[in-house]
Amino acid sequence: MQKLFILLLIVIITSTNVKAQQSWTLEQCVDYAIENNIQVKQKALNSKMTENNLKQSKLNLLPNLNGNISRNYSFGRAVDPYTNEFNYENTYNDNYGLSSNLTLFNGFQKLNKIKQNKLNLEADLQDLEKIKNDISLNIATAYLNILFNEELLRIAQDQAAVTSKQAERTKTLVEAGSLAMGDLYDIQSQLANEELNIITSKNQLDISYLDIQQLLNLDSVAGFKIAIPNTESFTETPLPVFEEVLTQSQNLPEIKAAEYRLNSAEQSLDIYKGQRYPTLNLTLSYNSGYSGNRKIADGNPTMIPYQSGITQSGEIVYSYQPQYTYSTKPFSDQLSDNASTNLGFQLNIPIFNNWQVNTSVSNAKISVLNYKYSLDLAKQNLTKDVQQRYTEAVAALKKYHATDVTLKAMEESFKYTEEKYNNGLVNTVDYNISKNKLVSTKSDLLKAKYEYIFKIKILDFYMGKKITL
Repeated sequence: MQKLFILLLIVIITSTNVKAQQSWTLEQCVDYAIENNIQVKQKALNSKMTENNLKQSKLNLLPNLNGNISRNYSFGRAVDPYTNEFNYENTYNDNYGLSSNLTLFNGFQKLNKIKQNKLNLEADLQDLEKIKNDISLNIATAYLNILFNEELLRIAQDQAAVTSKQAERTKTLVEAGSLAMGDLYDIQSQLANEELNIITSKNQLDISYLDIQQLLNLDSVAGFKIAIPNTESFTETPLPVFEEVLTQSQNLPEIKAAEYRLNSAEQSLDIYKGQRYPTLNLTLSYNSGYSGNRKIADGNPTMIPYQSGITQSGEIVYSYQPQYTYSTKPFSDQLSDNASTNLGFQLNIPIFNNWQVNTSVSNAKISVLNYKYSLDLAKQNLTKDVQQRYTEAVAALKKYHATDVTLKAMEESFKYTEEKYNNGLVNTVDYNISKNKLVSTKSDLLKAKYEYIFKIKILDFYMGKKITL
């Protein structure tokens, strides 16, 4: 049993480590960041509130319905509202009512409000997409930075490995008396410098992992690794046509949001203009009540004799007066007897309201013009950004090709220098200078490559394409 428990524990730990060591693709990082980003969640809640406003504006087209119940107590002399008689006893009465109101016409204000709320919802949804796009760009930047630092570290390690072999060979030659001790010191100094470069590159890689961890809101980067895609093909990706990039960029969320808000402001203007029209309302009400003083006679009366006169012969004449027993009239009967239904129409015609409507219309026109300027400004800024990014992409591609040519020439030069160094025709100082130039050129090419990849991805983003690697 103990062995089984230990085996199960090992399996659980192993599976957990495998999961922790699973490499994350760029798409997974973007999806995770968007799903767990607080700003995205907050904006989604704002959009939900705007959606609720839209639903409410549609429901406002329906008639309302309200009920009311009241009870009044009377002490002493008072007029009963349902008997219209003075009452000298302590009593009470209830009132029940239902009322409904329906707007038949109000200058299309409610219909325009529905249209405005639809546009507001669309604008909020575009704002949500804008936040998601910003997150995608930030994640892509951090992801490419990791790839860059990974390759930079690999270059530093490769160069240190080459220098280490040269140091071993130089030591052998010094011990054999073929080279001076100074040559060994120079190559060992070069090796120490390159080992320092490895440490520096590792630190930069750790920082880049920390950056993406913070963007992903991960508790720790322990065990977190990204998938290493093949980035060589991206340097062969041709640049898109500038006009196509500029045209497609007009569909970005920030432009769409500005357009929706302009249309919303126009609907707001129509709403204020609608206040100039008469409004027609339909009202319907039902009322009834119950009084504790409302009495009704019960059954057959009891005939009570009383002396009403005397005959000529002196006999007493008796008459009979009915005596009733009263009880409060039943609730259902009173509710039916006291029921009243009212139907009415109300027409309100605005004549003069201290110029408030005209002021509101004037301000709404200014607001429309302001949103139009905001849209124009957004388009202008986007055009400038596209022009800037496109120019940078062209420059990055040229820089990459030029650096690639330089690197090929530098590799041939170093190869020749290395052969001369191995034959004792070049001293260690010249060898290190040539080698440092080669490493620097490799780093420049690496920077140019990732700079171009990033610029290409930016252009893809402007064209509405999903950022992938």
